[in-house]
Amino acid sequence: METVTLTHSAALARLGHALSDETRTRVLLALREAPAYPSDLADALGVSRQVMSNHLACLRGCGLVEAVPDGRRTWYRLADQRLAPALGGLLALVLDVDPSCCTDGCTCA
Repeated sequence: METVTLTHSAALARLGHALSDETRTRVLLALREAPAYPSDLADALGVSRQVMSNHLACLRGCGLVEAVPDGRRTWYRLADQRLAPALGGLLALVLDVDPSCCTDGCTCA
């Protein structure tokens, strides 16, 4: 069995943090399909450009996306192409959620 180090734990924690926000998750899924400019991502996801900028900065800080200068503009892509199949694997999981686990004030959704 592979030894899990603090570096592994930190990397998974960063991924968990990124996926804990629906907009960041949607950004990662969009970039899984193809690199994109922030303005195009903002339009596609229905958020302001400032909100998109903040989420991209977070994802960059987590080491999950990278910025690629393109003249006066910058586009974004997944920092490691192994993330695309990993996200696909997560999408393929079927989670059984016990409806009684949450009450009316549930924040799971």
